Order: sequence, then C-alpha cells, then structure tokens
Amino acid sequence: MAWIHGWLGLVAGWILFAMFLTGTASYFRPEITRWMQPEIAAAPVPAATAARSAVAYLQTVGADDAAWYILLPNERDVVTRVYAQPNAKAVAKPRRREELVLDGATGRPVEGRDTRGGEHFYRFHFQLQLPYPWGRFLAGLCGLFMLGAIISGVVTHKRIFADFFTLRWNKGQRSWLDAHNVSAVLALPYHAVITYTGIITLIAMYMPWPVTANYAKPEDFYNAAYGIPAEQPATGRAAPLVAVAPLVADAERRWGAPAARIVVSNPNDAAATVTVYRTPRASLNARGPSLTYAGSTGELIAQAGDPGPALATVGVMLGLHVAQFAGPALRWTLFGLGLTGAAMVGTGLLLWTAARRRPNARPFFGLKLVERLNIATIVGLPIGMAAFLLANRLIPADMAARADWEVKAMFWTWAAVAVGQFVRPARRAWPEGFALAALVFLAIPIADAITTSRGLPGSLLAGDSLFAAFDLAMLAIALLLGVASWRAGKPPRQVPRRTRQAETIHA
Repeated sequence: MAWIHGWLGLVAGWILFAMFLTGTASYFRPEITRWMQPEIAAAPVPAATAARSAVAYLQTVGADDAAWYILLPNERDVVTRVYAQPNAKAVAKPRRREELVLDGATGRPVEGRDTRGGEHFYRFHFQLQLPYPWGRFLAGLCGLFMLGAIISGVVTHKRIFADFFTLRWNKGQRSWLDAHNVSAVLALPYHAVITYTGIITLIAMYMPWPVTANYAKPEDFYNAAYGIPAEQPATGRAAPLVAVAPLVADAERRWGAPAARIVVSNPNDAAATVTVYRTPRASLNARGPSLTYAGSTGELIAQAGDPGPALATVGVMLGLHVAQFAGPALRWTLFGLGLTGAAMVGTGLLLWTAARRRPNARPFFGLKLVERLNIATIVGLPIGMAAFLLANRLIPADMAARADWEVKAMFWTWAAVAVGQFVRPARRAWPEGFALAALVFLAIPIADAITTSRGLPGSLLAGDSLFAAFDLAMLAIALLLGVASWRAGKPPRQVPRRTRQAETIHA
C-alpha cells in the first residue's frame, strides 16, 4: 500500500495539483468573470424581468434563430447571458458574438471586454486544455489515481489522527511529512468526496456502453431518463411567441425557487417550446427540475424533475462537486478545503524528493527530474494563473481575439517559468520562483487601479465589495507567496544521520 500510495501520487501528482488549484479557483467562477469585465456594472433584476427584456432584444436581432439559450441574472452574475443558435436555412447574416451580454432590466447589450473569465479555470480543471475528449479522459484517470492514493494513504497511516496534531517546523524531511499528513487529514472527507464525485460526474462518458447498448442515440437516453420531451423540428408555419415572463413567473411559483435559465426552441414557429430550468442553488441536486411550455400558446406540456433514485444520486454528486448550492460562508470554507488539497499533493511531491536526497551525494536523474517538475508546477502554475488575470488588465479592451490572448498569456508564462528555472540551481529556483509569483500577484491590484476606475481605493470608497475583496485576496496571496519565498531561501537544516534514517523508513 505504501508503494501504491507513493507511485500513484507521484505519477499523477503534477496534473492533480493543477486540477486542485484551478478547481478551487472555480468556486468563485462568476466572481472572477465579473472582475475580468470591469466595464459591466449592473444590479440583478427578477428572472421574469430579465427574460422579458432578453426575448424582446432577441426578437429584433434573431427572430429566425433555431434556438435561444438565456442564462438569467442572479446575485452572483448580474447580467443576462445569451447564446443563440442560428438557423442553418436562414439567409446568411453578419456573425454575432458567441455570447451576448445583456442588461437584465433593459435588454440592451452591455459592452464588456472579451474574456473567458472564471470559465477558463473551470474548463481547464477537467479538460486540461486538451482536445475533447482526451483532456476529460486524462482528468478521469488522474482522479482514479487520486482515489487510490487516498485509500492507500489511509491504510498506511497507523497514527493518522495522532499525526493530525503534529506539525514540527524546521525539521527537514520530518516537517514535509507532518505538513503532508496535516493537510491530508484536515480535510480527508472533503478530499474523498471531491475526488469520487469528480469521477462520477463524467461516468457516462467513461463508461458509455450501457447507454449505447440500449438507445440509438445518447439524446434518447437523456430524454427518457430526465423526462425531457424530444426536440421537434420547426414546422415552417409562423406563430408568434407568447410572452415569456409569465411562464417564468409560473415556473417559479410552482417550485418556490428562482429560475436559472431558459431555452427557447424554434422561436416564432408553430413548434416553438419554452423550457424553464430551476436554479441549482435551490438544492443539493445540481440537475434541478424543468418545465416546458408550448411557445405559441403558453400551455404546460412537460415536466421534468423526478428522475428516480439513481439519477437523483448522480445529480446530488454533481451538486456536491460544483457546490452551486453553497452560500458565501460555505463557499469560502470549500475554497480553503480545496487549497488543503493542493497543499496535500504539493507536499507529497516535495516529500518524495526529500526522502531520496542524500547529503554529499550526487542526485540521480529521477530525483533531478522530479524536483524540476515540482518547481515547474508548484511555482509555475500560480505564476501562469496570475499572468492570466494580469493580461486581462494589460491587453487593450478592444483588441481582436483578446480572450484567446489572455489564455495564451497564462500558458506561455507558465512555460517560460518551467524552462527558465533550469538555468538556476534548484535550491535557488524555489525562493526566486516564489518571489516572482508574489510580485506578479502584487501587480494585479496595481494594474487594476491604474487601468480601471474600480481599483482597490475606488472600490473601498464606493462600497464595491466584490472588486475590493478580489484585490485584497490578490494581496493576501502575494503576502503568502512572499513568506514562502523567505522560507524556501533559508539554508537547509542538517539532520543527524540516525534521525534521517528513521524518517526515511517512516516516509
């Protein structure tokens, strides 16, 4: 079990660290997106109002579209976000932006800089910036490795709860072992649940054979499982779309909870349907119920929301993983637990090298490779994430394809750090890398104050809590990385040989 724990953690450790760190940031996905679009300043409005204004605007720019996907505003995302599917048979029109951002009250477009925002961290967390479906398969494989490492780690720790209360500083390898134990035991239930639910959320993709053996198309399975009526093609007979706001109000009255999104299929056609989905914040089940209305009459024609115990379990597991139900206090708690997961993986990688390093002995190739990969990941990834946020403020707001350039800034910076650290001894690369990371995070609120009117001083004076909290969080991270640089720069402590041998056996 010790062999399994060590090698599963090592082989997948670097990817798991990246998945934990970006996944933890995704707890604040809407807030990151709002910070990365500082031009947008709006107040949330009732879902019915936002639906009415959005449909009124879409009727003027895409009345012949095949479908409208409308994400309604809430307290975390204050604008209406629309994705329109053009009608393939319609006369070609000037291409619209993939995402339309509308003011919830007026329905008018809101001009915000093009960015992927927090969605980038969320997608990277389980797709790893690889083509579909290979990134998801790799993330699932690493999730299995993580689950195996958790189980084998519990088996090998005979003093698991006693070690939770033990954290010795400045003891070399012993300190790394203590830090690994504390970060693992502190949030052990969280680590197990977040890993298992992450695998389960994509289980139908990893094991598709039951569906393919029983259904001609995957869509047929989902329609049958969730009670969603099969999408009907447009008839070609024009029929005005009913007012959508009363349908949203009716759905919210039936649920006793707000609506989150609307899908309008075949608008202005006799076969039009309006499907209203309940917010996932209303329960643990992330796959909330939906109501489908006839688009031409407003008659309720289908209800989905009682999928049975198996699919309800899947929905709850998805809900536990993405935690959209969580309020601010619980969300910050989960954020802290996610950081302990990154710390657990990172200290485990460092412990592997510490247990195999010998004073006055030439390090073997595997040890040097692992140490360099540790620096590239544990130091390089945070710098890359900071570069992504910093690029949002430094790249001109009207630059073409600027969202892609923000993402490129993250990966090119990460690659530069990963390659550049080879020109420095590993002992110096650690403190210098952490110092660079601290400077980049420190530069984020400075660039925010210089390039926008919503910097930290202005946000504090205006009571703009989200922007103020974001900049304060960047300063706190910079301070933490500065402390890490100072600690990493201290000379290593010489450990007596007998003690070192005992610690190696224990590790």
